[in-house]
Amino acid sequence: MRFFSLAAVVTLNLFILVRYVWLIRQKRIQPALAMWVFFTIAVVGSFVTFLSEGTHGPLDNILNTSDMALVGCVTIAILLFGDKTSRFTRFDFGCLGAVAAILVFWGFTREHAAAHGAIQAILVIAYFPVAKRIWQADRNTESFAAWIGMLLAAALSLLSSEGWLATVYSVRAVVCTSLLLLLMARAHWRQTASRE
Repeated sequence: MRFFSLAAVVTLNLFILVRYVWLIRQKRIQPALAMWVFFTIAVVGSFVTFLSEGTHGPLDNILNTSDMALVGCVTIAILLFGDKTSRFTRFDFGCLGAVAAILVFWGFTREHAAAHGAIQAILVIAYFPVAKRIWQADRNTESFAAWIGMLLAAALSLLSSEGWLATVYSVRAVVCTSLLLLLMARAHWRQTASRE
């Protein structure tokens, strides 16, 4: 079961990466740059605090490990190919301030579990820009296939997660991704209703 989980999570994240970059290049989606910048900062920080605990390796938190490549590459794709609506807004800068405050807190605590928890808060904050954008939009600006893939990857990673820090990472991803998918469905329904 562990090998299946590891292979499934890596395969899903590779699929998501290829699909997301292709959709960005084709201008079919307009992901929020701020969210992906926050993801990149937080995912790397989460990985470091997980490994700093000292009892587990990269495969014990395969979602976090493979997420580093995913979020980094998507962030670069948005920077290179994203449209003007993908740039930072005032709301995004407010969220960035919250992220900075959490990172300062982490710098002072030097507690791996506390730092990991604070970084999970960063990862929750990272959803705010896209959630706000989708809530206000009259159409869905994200890819259902990619986000469903992220939800599946997070759920499947629970089969191979070792240690409670890895489990917290995966459960947080399942909850946040599920809520974002609900917002995307709401935007899609609003778009469909406005056409009728």
